[in-house]
Amino acid sequence: MKNEFFKRLVSSIILLPLIFLIVIYGSYYFILLITICFFLSCYEWHLMSFKKPYYLIGLIYLMLSFITVYKIRTEINGEYIIFLFIISICILTDIGGYIFGRIIKGPKLTKYSPNKTYAGVLGGYLFSLFSILLLYFYKIINPSILINMFLFIISISTISQIGDIVISYFKRISKIKDTGKIIPGHGGLLDRIDGMIFAFPFAYLIMFNEFFNKF
Repeated sequence: MKNEFFKRLVSSIILLPLIFLIVIYGSYYFILLITICFFLSCYEWHLMSFKKPYYLIGLIYLMLSFITVYKIRTEINGEYIIFLFIISICILTDIGGYIFGRIIKGPKLTKYSPNKTYAGVLGGYLFSLFSILLLYFYKIINPSILINMFLFIISISTISQIGDIVISYFKRISKIKDTGKIIPGHGGLLDRIDGMIFAFPFAYLIMFNEFFNKF
């Protein structure tokens, strides 16, 4: 268990700064990153769900999800900051869920995701709220919309956690533990971005709401 945690920690320390730099820099580097992630995700989905009745639907959804990823980074006001904000919510949700789930444990949330507990859900919500510090750091948040931002963070965290359970469900019916082994300590790429591929399309829809245009 400790060895697995160490691998997970080292992978995160190496990958997260690199990904954040690519997102900030943008340009062709960002396009290359999401293209690679898209095809890797499709490949893992193919291995997991080939010949299943929902196989094509999953591929179409992945394509639409990554389109919203591209649009949020390149077309939404706020550029990379909003993008990093959404990623931060998802990552902090995962971290909070992992820490609270390991320390507090308690009742399981669902049989489809055996490591997910009610304590982990609470930890995911609590940690996700720290993402608002990113907006304060860049001095782009308007105090008058703090309630809206709170609701936005909780909504994205909720969708991210639902995405985790959805992918866990498909893994369970495919009788596999991880979608791959590309990331040491984390498993496959889909294991790592399962919440994000649901959070970004949801966030993209919210971007059209007036409260977000008050940045």
